[in-house]
This record gives sequence, structure tokens and C-alpha cells, in this order.
Amino acid sequence: MLAGPVFSQRVPTTVVARPGDGAHALLRRYGFTSGQHFRQFVELNQANLTSGNGLIVGRTYRLPPGAAAPANAPTLAHASSVLKAPVFGPQYARVVVRDRALRGAVYYLSAGHGGPDPGAIGRYGPHRLAEDEYAYDVTLRLARVLMEHGATVYLLVQDPNDGIRDASILPIDHDEVTFPHQRIPLSQLGRLQQRVGQANKLYARHKGAYQRLLALHVDSRSKGQNIDVFFYHHANSAAGQRLARNIHQVFTARYRRAQPNRSYSGNVSARSSLYVVRNSHAPAVFMELGNIQNARDQQRFVVADNRQALANWIYEGLLADYTRK
Repeated sequence: MLAGPVFSQRVPTTVVARPGDGAHALLRRYGFTSGQHFRQFVELNQANLTSGNGLIVGRTYRLPPGAAAPANAPTLAHASSVLKAPVFGPQYARVVVRDRALRGAVYYLSAGHGGPDPGAIGRYGPHRLAEDEYAYDVTLRLARVLMEHGATVYLLVQDPNDGIRDASILPIDHDEVTFPHQRIPLSQLGRLQQRVGQANKLYARHKGAYQRLLALHVDSRSKGQNIDVFFYHHANSAAGQRLARNIHQVFTARYRRAQPNRSYSGNVSARSSLYVVRNSHAPAVFMELGNIQNARDQQRFVVADNRQALANWIYEGLLADYTRK
């Protein structure tokens, strides 16, 4: 049983936004990391936020009522409520399990491409944006949120030295591996067989549990094409379709609040030809997070707070699916 919240020092009730602050970064500074905290923050400060829930430098903002200690403070909670996950990097390796809402759920998270294949490449000023780096960062953030709520999480693709990063430009490297320590092959089919095969082995180990696989990708289309997050599932998987629709419903609601002047165009459809959804033993959803060539979509990736928002919204959809299972 988890110990109750423990405070090692007083958390302020109001803070002033600094240059470069986003809502998620500000909240993380004071130990507030869940989607619920973000929603509370937005409700408390609606009048002082921009239309996209951005902060205004110099404005004072109210923090949610105390449910967290500062992120850099020592904890006195029972040891079982704190996990160490070095894969998230030094700043984020300490994971506080805040509740057991997803206890019993097992997730296999697969960030697209990796190793010798960076995936789609976009141009952002003088910089190159690689699909695998941004999909991986969102995947790490999602994994961490899931762990905060008691889920068992397997990262099918891992990078030994790139944890969660808050920079806008994520350098391209090729040292990712497939869980647990397998070199990623150059062949696309070989990569997919490797990671899905590993997930299926783990699926057998967790037989009888609620298990789901998510593959996160970034699309590449013409520069003028702005696309919203969309989802694929296998035509014969009712559970996969339900999972995709639950996440889609959250994105629809969140877009309605964040950008009320435009509709959300992301959709859910069957695409049984995709290797992941066709061969995964766990019900699977394949997600495209945006167009890496489009200037508007690029803001979804290069702003760390937006990457965190993607992870938080996906988590909300996963939670809805799990509680309705």
C-alpha cells in the first residue's frame, strides 16, 4: 500500500512565469507532473493564459492545491512509491507513483524507426528534425506518466544516453536498441519483426493481463499539409478500435478547449496491412503525431511542452480505455 503524500518543504501557491516557461515546464519545476495537475492549473489560470494555454512572462499563476513536493526535494514516502528509471535521463529518472489507476495494465510502447534509420526528416531553419528522435521523446514522456499511475511499461526501443529532453532541437544519433539490448537492423521488416516479436514474448509472460501496444510515428507529407494526430487499428480487433477511439475522443476534447476556433481533423481507421497491428498479440494502435515537414505541425514537436501534452493526452485516452474495459 502506498504512503500518503509527503511534503519535505512548503510548495508556493503562486509563481511568476519566467522567459521560456511553458505550463508543463513550470508545473514540473514544483513537482506537479500529472495530467490532472495540468487541467487544474488551466482551470485556475484561464484568464491569464493565451488561447493555446501558453504562459505570459511576468504574469503570476496559481499552482494546483498541494499534491506534490518540489521535484528536486527528497521524499519520505514508502520506497515502493518511488521508482528509478535511468532510461528517462538524470532529470527525470526518479518516478513517483502517484496512484494505482493503471495497476494491472501492461503497455508496450514502440517509437518509430531508430538505430540506422532516423525515419522522416524535416527542415526547421538550418536544423534537421528526425522522426525517431521526436517520436522517442514523446514515447518516453508517455511511459513515465503511465508509470506514475501504476502501469507496467516496456519500451521496445531504447536509447542508452538520450533520456527525456526539453531542448527544441534533438540531435540525430543512431545508437538506439531494441529491448532488452538488441542491435536494430537496417531492414525495415527486420526492425518490425524484432520489436513486435519481443512484445509478443512478453505478452505470453503476462497472459491474462490487460495488455496494449502503441506505436508512435511522425508522418512526412508536403510542407503545406497540416495534419492532426490520427490513429490506425486492425480491422478485426474490436479492442484495438476501442483503444484508438478512446484516445481520439480525448484529443477531440482537448483541441476543442485549446483551439476553439478550429476543428480537430484527426481520425480513426482500420489499416490491417501495417505490420505492427497485424502481428501484435496485444491489441495495437498505430499513431501518426503530425507532419514533420509542415511549419505548424513542427511546433507540436520542437516545443517540449507540446510533446508533454501529447503524452498526457494519450495517457488520458489509455486511462479511459482501461477503466471501461
